[in-house]
Formats: sequence, structure tokens, C-alpha cells
Amino acid sequence: MTKKLLTLTLGLSGSALAAALVLPAIAQESLLPEGFGNPADTPAPRPTPTPSQTPAPTSVPKNGTTPPPVTPTVGSTDTAGATDDADEDDVDDETVEPGTLKYDLPPGARRLLTRIGPLTPETGGLGPDAFGVRGQYAAAIMRRTSGQLASRWGQILLRRSLVSAIDTPATINGADLAADRASLLLRMGESIAARWIVQSVDYDRASPRLVAAAQQTYLANADPAGLCAYVPAGLAHGDEQAWRLASAICSGLSGEAGPAGWAIGRVRSSGRISNFDILLAERVLGATGSGRRSTTIEWDNVDRLTSWRFGMATATAVPVPEALRTAAPANMKGWTVLAPMTDMASRIAAAPEAAARGVLSSDAYVSLLSAAAGEEEPSEALAAQTDQLRAAFGSARRADRYAAMEAIWAAGSTPVQRYAAMVSTARAAAALPVNTEIGDDPWQLLGSMLAGGYDANAIAWVPTVTVGSRAWGVLAVGSPRPLNGTTAGTVGQFSGNDDSADYLRSKFLLAGLAGLGRIDAGAAASAASDLEVDLGKQTRWSRAIMAAAERREPGMVALLAAAGMQGEWSKVPPYHLYYIVRALREVGLASEARMIAAEALVRV
Repeated sequence: MTKKLLTLTLGLSGSALAAALVLPAIAQESLLPEGFGNPADTPAPRPTPTPSQTPAPTSVPKNGTTPPPVTPTVGSTDTAGATDDADEDDVDDETVEPGTLKYDLPPGARRLLTRIGPLTPETGGLGPDAFGVRGQYAAAIMRRTSGQLASRWGQILLRRSLVSAIDTPATINGADLAADRASLLLRMGESIAARWIVQSVDYDRASPRLVAAAQQTYLANADPAGLCAYVPAGLAHGDEQAWRLASAICSGLSGEAGPAGWAIGRVRSSGRISNFDILLAERVLGATGSGRRSTTIEWDNVDRLTSWRFGMATATAVPVPEALRTAAPANMKGWTVLAPMTDMASRIAAAPEAAARGVLSSDAYVSLLSAAAGEEEPSEALAAQTDQLRAAFGSARRADRYAAMEAIWAAGSTPVQRYAAMVSTARAAAALPVNTEIGDDPWQLLGSMLAGGYDANAIAWVPTVTVGSRAWGVLAVGSPRPLNGTTAGTVGQFSGNDDSADYLRSKFLLAGLAGLGRIDAGAAASAASDLEVDLGKQTRWSRAIMAAAERREPGMVALLAAAGMQGEWSKVPPYHLYYIVRALREVGLASEARMIAAEALVRV
């Protein structure tokens, strides 16, 4: 049994293999959208902070084993738990403890818990000391961050930070910190990035908290086989009934129908898990050939889509009712888009929110739309959208290209759909010649460019915009260099054309300019007085983010910035944007600071 389970674990499931082959083509290609800070015809380098000195490795943090953590039930998305220290097993010991799997990698191939994450500064990640030495503090902030961020660029930056190869502070177990990183990524809809973090820790070194996070991660990726390595630990420290279902699936994948049926029967007799969730597990068993009968899935009495239901249904191509997908948590929209085995109609329905949030890059979104349009009998709305995209990218007349973009931007019925439309046209907008006739205030064109990070293309339009217009405001904070003549008077001109509620757009403009240092202190104070806004307001959060900036901890700054941008832009206080932009600039993330400030002006 042990050897079979180990063989199963090392051999990826069909769904995981499909994800590895398909996702790079239509999911995000990079942690930062292509073209960031470069002309349209120049390949865009990924901006990387100056690598900091790598500290000497410390002793390996010990995996916790007791007391048992608070673990999720079937379909839960909570991965919180508590651990104490315990000695690690000797990797050279030939004795296999009951309920564990022997790990056959040689000691030299084992991964330490002192540094966890796939991205290095050379591959676009942050430095190893990006989160500083306050491990428990960082973990607490991660657990308190909902993952529903107002800013697309804030999400892109936080994803990049969380998957960076960072040093584990001495104050926390590395596996526990990895669990909190993966759990936050799941709440952001970043199922693939969460799997990167989970797989960065050898499974026999996973703490109970990471085991719980791994359960949710593999469900989000619709990969039941990924659970198998964690079954013994899950049975020991997690939700016993949920892990018994997982053990049944793993037995079935190993060709052992007897143990699989016994485990399913035991769970059913306990009465602690709904029969619908058990039927989904039996459906997976049927797909392995170990099920005794075919299983029909009826959603009639199901009122919500949990992670278990999402993972098992997606893995076996069971259609999920549209009503349940629509009512599902926002992060599941990201999981849906990133799971290549999900039916195309569901992926397309979830794609606008994923693009607006930053789960999909501009190129990935366009590729997904193109793939859907290439299927037999695409919907009329999708066919019309892709026809307009083709015109935006390829019409011979520049006026026709711009007209197609305007039609795409106007088609959205919600703010999320309208911003996702800007994301889809980012490359087309960046390629439009500057002398194209586009009207008096091309803020949507510039917002589309900056949604994809084409700031160098956007700045070429400076001579064509009117000072005080919305387009001017977007460029004033989004361009790579400051605009001339930015004063309290020009901010006043901008506010005179501001139709947002309570002049929020003007307040965001002032916050961005002040945070970037593009307006002098006197002019900023004068404009703040006119707008009746206090950008220097002191709170526990503002002190924390500025302290992290002073310590030169870009990862902690990115995390605190995300904590200050939860919800919608209309709920973000202007002084939050000021501190976010200022702190990011001080830790060497000025490009991201500019994109966040410009995005605020576009989306309110």
C-alpha cells in the first residue's frame, strides 16, 4: 500500500498533467504583465528589486505536530491551525512510522524550510529578506487579509511577493508560514501560485496547518491525486471524515477497490458528511475504474459551491449549475478560469473578473477569448467581442481600431466588466499611433495601456492631452517621469471636471502625486485644504506600512498595501493610497506604485 501510494504521488494525476500542459498558454505568463515600462515593440523585462544580501542559513525550523489544528471540513476554505514544535524525523532512518509514507529522496535533494518559494530576484521575485524577521507578524496579517483587493496591480504585486523565495524568520515554522502564504493566494483566486508554495515544501515536512492548506490547494486545482501524499497526516491531525474520503480516492487511484469501498462506507455511516459530497468522491472513484457502479450527480438540493464540490466536480467534468457558479465566492472565479478541465463557457463567464483582479494578464485574457471563439458554435456575444478585438488589433485604418476599442469598453454592464475590457485591449491601445484622432479626453485609452503596464507608450500621448482633464490626471501619476507644471492649480482644474462621488477621484490624484513626490509640500497642503482631505492621518496601519518601508522590507510593504486596499476602490480612504504609493516608492517599487495610483483614477 505504501509503495503504491508513493508511486501515485510521484506520478501526477491526469488533471494535474493537463494543467501543466495547458495553463501556460492561457493563464498568466508572468507575474508582471508583458510590456511593463517598455515600447510596444520591445520585449518587456520583468522589473526586479535590487537583490539584497542573502543572510546565512539558519537552523531548520521544526515541524509542529501537536496540538491538532482547527482544520476544514469538506468544502471549507479555512486553513487556520495551531502548532507546537516537535523533532523532525531522521531522513536516513529506514524505519517507517505507522501512518506515514517513506520519503525516498536522498538527503542532498531534500528542501530546507529556511527558504521557501520558487521565484528568486533573477526570475522576477523579491529578495530573500523581503518580509523581514517578524514571521508571526507577517503570518497574522496574511490571515487577516481577505484576498478581495481593490487594485489589479496590488494583486499582481502581492502574488509576486508571496511566491518569492523568502527566508523563514526564526520566530515561525517555515511550513506554517508557507501555509498562510498559500491560503492567502487561494483567497485571491491564485490557485496555481498556491500550489507552487505548497509544492515548495517536502510533504513529510508539512505541518498540520500546511496539510490543511494543501487540501484546499489541490481541491482548487481540481487535482484529487495531489491529496494522496498528505492523507496519513490528514487522518492524524485533520478532519478525519474528509481525509477518509481522500484516502478512498487514493486507494482507487492505486487500483485497490476494496479499501476504497470500505473507507467510503465508513464515511457514509458516520453521517457527518452530506451524501452529495460522498457521491462526488464515488464519481472520482468511478473515473479511476475502481468504482462498482456509475454515479449520477444531481445538484437539485445543493445550495452552495464549496471547495470540495468545485474540485471533485471539475476533476470529473461534472457540469456545475450556472446559478451555483454565479453565487460562488469571488476567488472561485479565479480557480475556474485557471482550471483547464473546466468547460469553456464557465471559464469565459468567470474571465472578466479574473482579468480585472489580476489573475489573468492581458495576453492570457485575449488568448482565452480567442480559444473560446475557435470552438464550434461560440455564443453571439463572444463572437461579437472577438470580432471587435480583431478589429482593435488589426484594422488597416487607425480610426477603425480606436472605434473598435471604444465599442469593447462600452459593452460592459458592470464596472468589473468595463475594466476587464480595458485589460483586453491593453496591447492594441499601446500600438495605436499618437497622431490618431481620439477626442479631447482619451482617459480610457491611457487607462487601457496602463492596465497592461505600457507606461512608456502612454507617456508619448502627453502633448495631446489637456491639462486638468481625466487623461492628464492618469498620466500625471502613471507616467515614468513627472509632468511639468503640476501644481495646486492644476489639481484644482482636475477637480473642476471631477464627477466622482465626494471628489474621490481628485483626492486619489492628490494622494498619488504626493506619494510619488511629484507635487511640492506647499502645493499639496493647499490642494488638500481645498479638497478637505487629510493625507497625513496617522493610524496603526499607516505607522506599520511606513515602518516596513523604513526597514526596507518590500514584501511586508506589499502585504500591508494589500491589507489597506481590501474591497472596492470606493471604500479605500485617500490617505491609504498616499501611504501605499509612498511606501512602495521608498522600497524600490515605484513602477508598481505608479500603476496602482493610475488604476485608482481609472476605476472611480
